[in-house]
Amino acid sequence: MREVRIVNLTRDSVLAEKAAVAETPGSRRRGLLGTDCLETGGGLLILPCRQVHTFGMRYPIDVVFVDESWAVRRVSHNMKPGRLGALVLSSRAVIELPAGRAMDTQTQAGDILDALPVRGRR
Repeated sequence: MREVRIVNLTRDSVLAEKAAVAETPGSRRRGLLGTDCLETGGGLLILPCRQVHTFGMRYPIDVVFVDESWAVRRVSHNMKPGRLGALVLSSRAVIELPAGRAMDTQTQAGDILDALPVRGRR
């Protein structure tokens, strides 16, 4: 699975140093299920995606919904396990982050994000 660095251009901050990209039906369906935590600097970019759930999850997450121009449409803070998130029809992708990361970076609706390729070490 490829990885990207997700930055908030509006706030000049980094949401995730290494976010895995879930873009196949299987990887989108699997998401973070079966994981014990999201490490600091980690995340999951799911595309396309308009809604997520945390059924079967073991820990809370922050969820950031972005549209086709990477503008933040909605932020769900500290989404606990066993929940069904909002359906955001204007969303093109969802970024799942460690709980508290969206607040730490002051990410909010209207901010512009970008996803940059993570370069491998040589």
